Parts: sequence; C-alpha cells; structure tokens
Amino acid sequence: MTAPTVVAVLKPERLVVRFIGEGEREGWNEAVASLPTGHMLQTYEWGELKGRLGWQPIRLLFEREVRPVAAACVLKRKVPLGPFSILYAPKGPAVDPADAQDLRSVLDALADLAKRERAIFLRIDPDITCDDSVSQKALAEAGFRPAFEQVQFKNTMVIGLTRPEEELRRRLSKSTRYQTNVAVRSGVTVSEGSNVDLPLFYDMYRETAKRDAFIIRGYDYYEPAWRLFLERRMARLFMAWHDGQALAGCLIFLHGTKAWYMYGASRSEGREARPSQLLHWQVMLSLKEQGIANYDLWGLPNVMREDHPMWGLVQFKRGLGGELRQWIGAYDYVANPSGYFLYKQVLPRFLALWRRMLRLPSAPEEKT
Repeated sequence: MTAPTVVAVLKPERLVVRFIGEGEREGWNEAVASLPTGHMLQTYEWGELKGRLGWQPIRLLFEREVRPVAAACVLKRKVPLGPFSILYAPKGPAVDPADAQDLRSVLDALADLAKRERAIFLRIDPDITCDDSVSQKALAEAGFRPAFEQVQFKNTMVIGLTRPEEELRRRLSKSTRYQTNVAVRSGVTVSEGSNVDLPLFYDMYRETAKRDAFIIRGYDYYEPAWRLFLERRMARLFMAWHDGQALAGCLIFLHGTKAWYMYGASRSEGREARPSQLLHWQVMLSLKEQGIANYDLWGLPNVMREDHPMWGLVQFKRGLGGELRQWIGAYDYVANPSGYFLYKQVLPRFLALWRRMLRLPSAPEEKT
C-alpha cells in the first residue's frame, strides 16, 4: 500500500485532505458509504470504470481526526486542444450538508483543485435537496453557479425500506397491488440472476429501448460495468419469468445502506401478466431483508405532466410507493471564463457546423 499523500490541512476546521491511491479501495468505499450524500457513482469501482473510457479519477478524502468528513471522486478529461481539462464529480462530493462550514471548506478545496489541474470548469451534482438554502448559499459563496446543462436527473423517487412489510404494501397504489396479484395468479416468478444472465438481460434492454424510443449503447459498453459490480457484490440482477421465458428484469446497484434502480427491461410479449410490478415488489422485499434502508428509483423528468413522454414511468414509480426527491442539480466552478464560454457557446456550434460540412455535398437519395 502506498503512503497517503496529504494535500493540505485546512484551518481552522482542522481537515486533513489527502489523495487516495491504489490499495485504499475498501477504505475509500467505506468513507463514501458513511457520508449522508454518499452515492455509488462516487465509489472506487465507478472511477475505475471511467478510467477505461478516457477519464482520470482523482480521489480526495477529507478527514478530521481520522474520521471521514467528505469524499470527492473527481473525473478529469483533457480537452482536444491545449493543456486544459474538464473535471466532473458524478453525484459528488459526498458530504454532510448539515455542516455548512465543512461543506464550504470542501468546495474551496475543489475549486483549488480545478485551478491546479488547469480545468476550464469543475462540475459537481451532489445529492443535496433543492430546498437546502444553506448548501446553496455555500455553493454561491465558493464561486459555484448552476450548470448550463444537467448530467444526471434532478428528480427521483425514493422508497424507505425500514418500514414494516405490511406498511410497504399499503403504500403501493391500488393499481400496483392489483397488478402484483395478477402476476402471482398468472404464475410469474422472480429469481435472482448472475453474470450468466447478462446477455439475456441486455437483449430485453435493447427491446425496451426500441419500443420506448430511447438510445442505448452496445453490449460491450455495459457488460464490463455490470459484471464488475455483480462480482463485487455491489449490484444484484433480478428477473421475472413466466412459462420458462424471461419477461422483465432490473439491475440494482448497491452501496452501504442505499440501493439504486439503474437499469430496467421488459419484453413486449407477456405484458398482460404484469411481471414488472411483481418484480419490483420482490426486489423491495429482498433489499429490505438485506438491510437496505433507502431504495432510489432513479431518474424522473424535470417537468412531470401527463403529456410528458416519461409520464408512464412517473406513474409506475409512484405506484411503488416512491416519495419525490428533488436535487439541486449540477453546479459549475468556472476556473477559465474564456474557455468556459468557448465550451458552452462556440464549441457546440462549431461541431454542428463541422458535421453538416462532412455531409456535403449530399449524395442523391436512392429510390426503392
């Protein structure tokens, strides 16, 4: 194990800030899990995966008397031209928003990191609720501004699993309870899968994307992440079956006492058996038995109206007893204002123009 590298000692808060390197995986993950806003996107493994895709993970741990106070896995990526970079802490930093002084110290340290790394900007999006005016004040005072675009969903629904099973069932909507009963009467069963089932799960995921008109990547993109988290016991794959055929599945990511519904899939065939409702009810019970306290159902649209394409998803997650949670969203610390303007305003237009130029002159359209 390499010796920890102390970056700074922040006074008067007496916070020790140090880089986390190879050999400190478990300690890092334990620190992230211990913090109120700790998230699986801040785990060592997630940074490791992003490292294979061109990002460099930089992990900063903030401690007071050896006790973790905050943690930030910041992903760094060089921009194509010049010595500059962009930094992003997905769902980070992990902090205790109730301690405004420590939060401000962490934000100041991240701003210093952005300057040292010659970043154009540093983007963060911690799990801090949008009604937390104290945290928003600390962000503004540290020089952070609301980002011009979001990376993660700002809205989600969370189910508290510490309630008794009877209460969890009562919190299901009347429609969801009815549909779980339909699934049971139809002979739907739910079982836990493994790495062996990943190709089948992806096949259902691809069918779901085609049916619901959203874009996904190829199997080779997802498989390393899915396999790694399953092998580390930081994810669980659940499948709903009927007459020997997989009808629905979901991949749940885990860290500490939290779980996240990251990927879901279902067949178009067999939907009348209502496999998805029973699947998620069984997932909730299994996570509760495991000791998970909070089950995050993940993304929801910013505007929840009946005419929104994702309205059906809103109704589905609400039917499971989810409670709306609204985050503050992404914030940027701008270390290079000129570069930020180019990145925000000029670069997207240049790339759009370049793509159009590459298509000219256009070939005559073939008639069939």
